[in-house]
Amino acid sequence: YARRITASTPVDITGPAAGHPLMKTSADPGGTRVLGMLNNCAGGVTPWGTWLTCEENFNFYFWGKEWAKASSNAETYDRYGVPDDYYPWGKYEDRFALEKEPNECHRFGWVVEIDPFDPKSTPKKRTALGRFKHEGAGNIVNKDGRFVVYQGDDQRFDYVYKFVTEGRVNLENRAANIDLLDRGTLYVARFDSGGRGEWLPLTADNPKLQSFKDQGEILIFARLAADALGATKMDRPEDIEANPKTGKVYVMLTNNKERKTSGSKGPNAANPRPENLFGHIIEMTPDGGDHAATGFTWEILLKCGDPSVATVGATFNPLTSKDGWFGMPDNCAIDAEGRLWIATDGNNLKATGRADGLYALETEGTARATSRLFFRCPEGAELCGPCFTPDLETLFVAVQHPGESEDPKVPATYESPTTRWPDFDPAIPPRPAIVAITRKGGGKIGG
Repeated sequence: YARRITASTPVDITGPAAGHPLMKTSADPGGTRVLGMLNNCAGGVTPWGTWLTCEENFNFYFWGKEWAKASSNAETYDRYGVPDDYYPWGKYEDRFALEKEPNECHRFGWVVEIDPFDPKSTPKKRTALGRFKHEGAGNIVNKDGRFVVYQGDDQRFDYVYKFVTEGRVNLENRAANIDLLDRGTLYVARFDSGGRGEWLPLTADNPKLQSFKDQGEILIFARLAADALGATKMDRPEDIEANPKTGKVYVMLTNNKERKTSGSKGPNAANPRPENLFGHIIEMTPDGGDHAATGFTWEILLKCGDPSVATVGATFNPLTSKDGWFGMPDNCAIDAEGRLWIATDGNNLKATGRADGLYALETEGTARATSRLFFRCPEGAELCGPCFTPDLETLFVAVQHPGESEDPKVPATYESPTTRWPDFDPAIPPRPAIVAITRKGGGKIGG
C-alpha cells in the first residue's frame, strides 16, 4: 500500500469551490485538478479508513510580493500572507510565480483526503472544509450520524472552525462515504465572555456575507468571511480533538507573542494573557452533547508555562511535578481510555529549561490539569503526530528537525548539528523519524 505523494502528484479538487473561476489556471482551465499538496501538518483518520491531511503554510512556496501588493486582489493575497517569497520556487516554475499564475495559490490551503488502501486512487482536496492554514482535522461521528471535523487555523489572531456533513456516515458500506465531505456546513467559532460560544455559519445565505459572490468564494477566502462574521481571534489554534468518551473538544492554542494589552489585538475572554508566550488549552462542550449544535460552553482547561513563576500565570494542578509542566501545546491525541496527550513545539532549553515532547494530561476529577512528561525530544526537535493503536500497546510519535540550534548566535550546521539523533554516527546527519514506543514486557501505555 505504500506510496509517495509530492508537489507533482495529481490531486482532484472537489466540493463547492471545484471549477470556480478563482481555481482555474492555464494548466487547468477547468479548475478541478491540481498538482500536489504542500506543507502538510496534522490531520485525522475517518471511520471509513481514509486519511485527512492538512495544508498549512502554503504561502511559503509562492513568489512575487511586489506584484501582489500592486494587484487589484492585494487584500485577499495579504490576508493569507501570499506570496511569502520564502522558497524561490516561483523563480524556476511558473505556477508558483503569482504574476504568471495568480490563481495557483487558491488551490492550496485545503484538507486533502487520501485512501491509503488504494495506492492508485487520486487524493482529493475537499473544499467544503474551507481554505486556511490548517493544523489538524480532529473528527467525531455525531449522535445523529453526521460527521464533524474540527479545524484550527494556525496563525496568530486566526480562528477555530468546524465542518458538519450534510449526509450521515454509513459504517456498513465504505463506498457510501467516499464523497461525504463534499457537502455540509462550515462554521467559525465565537467565544463569548461568561463561558458561552456560538458557531457562525460560513454560508452564502448568511446576511453578513453578501459581499461574496457565491459559496465557492466564501470557502476560498474563509479567513475573510470569518472576519466579516466577527469570529474570535485566537492565539494560534493548532490541533483540535474531540473526546469520544466524554464528548468534550480540546483546542491547542500554542502561543501569541503579539497579543497586546489592549485594543483590537488585546486580550479577550478566551485568550486572556497579553504576550502569551506559552499558550493554553480550551475545553469546549457542545450543547446537549450534539456536535452539530451551534451553541457550546467553554472554559480554559490550562494556561501553560512554568507554574513556579507567578508572572507567567500558569494554572497547572498543584499535583503536577516540577518536571511535568509544559508550554506551546501543538498536536494532541486522545487515547482509547479518554486521556489527553499533548505534543509540544517551541520550548527552548535556554529560555524555559524545557525540551519539547509528549505529555499526558488528566482532564477529569481531582487530578484535572495534572500533566506528566512521557517522552522527551532530542535537542532542537519538536514532537508531532502522536498516535495510539486501539489496544494502547503501541504509541507512534514523529520527531521533526532534530539537531537545530536554539541559539541564534551559534547556528547548527551540517558539520556541527546540536545532536546526531537517531544514529549518533559522526558520518550521518540528524534525521527526522517515526518512533514506535512499546511497554517493556507488553501491556497498555499510560495504564
